[in-house]
Parts: sequence; C-alpha cells; structure tokens
Amino acid sequence: MVKIIASSVRKGNVLEVEGKLYVVLTAQNFHPGKGTPVTQVDMRRISDGVKVSERYRTTEQVERAFVEDREHNFLYEDGEGYHFMNPESYDQLTMSVEDIGDLKAYLQEGMTVILSVHEGVAIAIDLPRHVTLEIMETEPVVKGQTASSSYKPAILSNGVRTLVPPHISAGTRVVIATEDGSYVERAKD
Repeated sequence: MVKIIASSVRKGNVLEVEGKLYVVLTAQNFHPGKGTPVTQVDMRRISDGVKVSERYRTTEQVERAFVEDREHNFLYEDGEGYHFMNPESYDQLTMSVEDIGDLKAYLQEGMTVILSVHEGVAIAIDLPRHVTLEIMETEPVVKGQTASSSYKPAILSNGVRTLVPPHISAGTRVVIATEDGSYVERAKD
C-alpha cells in the first residue's frame, strides 16, 4: 500500500479504506475562502458495489492500493460473466456484470481494454474512448431540415439509444463515445 495525500486522488484510483477496496468514481477538491480545503471523493466498494461518499482534508493521507493496469482482449460473455485474455501470457480473467456496469453495451469481441488487476482479480475496466457501431433505425431525413443544432433519435446495433445529426440514416456506421454514448462522427471505413 502507498500513502498519498487526498488532493492527489483521481477517478479510477483504487483506495483501501478500513480494509476494503474502493474504486474512485469522482474526486473534487474544494478550496473555500475560509476554512480548510477538502477533497470530496465518491467511491464504489469493489466487494459489493455499494457507493460511498467521503470528505478528506486535502493534506490527509489515504491508502492507495497497488493495482496493475494491463491490456486484455475481450473474448466472450456467458453465465459466469465477461471473459478477458492477457495477450502476452494468455491468462484469462473474468469480470461480473455488476463490475462492468453500463459499459457492457460497448464491449465487442476481440476489443482491447485496460483491466485494473489487484492480487489476481480484475476490479475495474477502461474501454477505448470510441467505438464504431451501425445505426439500426432512425427517423427518415426531412427535406429542408438544417444540420445546425437539431439531432434526431437513433438506435445503435448494440441496442443503445443516442442522438445523431439529421443526415445520418439507418445502415450508416458511426463513431460513438463510450463514456456517455454520444455521437462523435460518421465512421471513415
């Protein structure tokens, strides 16, 4: 374990609090005009998924767990969970549906992801920033509609709903941001 000051805690860090591991969801530093600066940390307990919110003085020491971030390839999903393989050692790791959360919609077979591994157990996943998906259905183009700021709803090949510009039609491949599921651009393939 490594002790770090609370103000240096970042999203994705794994902290050990009272013997349990937590993954940091958000970390914000507040510097009021008067009083002590504090760091507000929202975390999820890895063992059971419970969300916790803590406040630390920015100079307070917190324990950061040693986590190894390694590239893994997504293999498949079954009743046990999601299976990943280390391309160097061919070791396989499994993550539960709860650990992956909403990101499961963007996992594609063979996709390279970064897994955070603590003592041989995958505890967090980091997907590529963008994925390419196909538009399955959307409203038809309305003649004369300007592309300035009007977006229309669409359903992607992974079942997720998003908003796309008016010129995008069904069957078009588009680039989507995995962070929030938003449209980035038309795919260049």
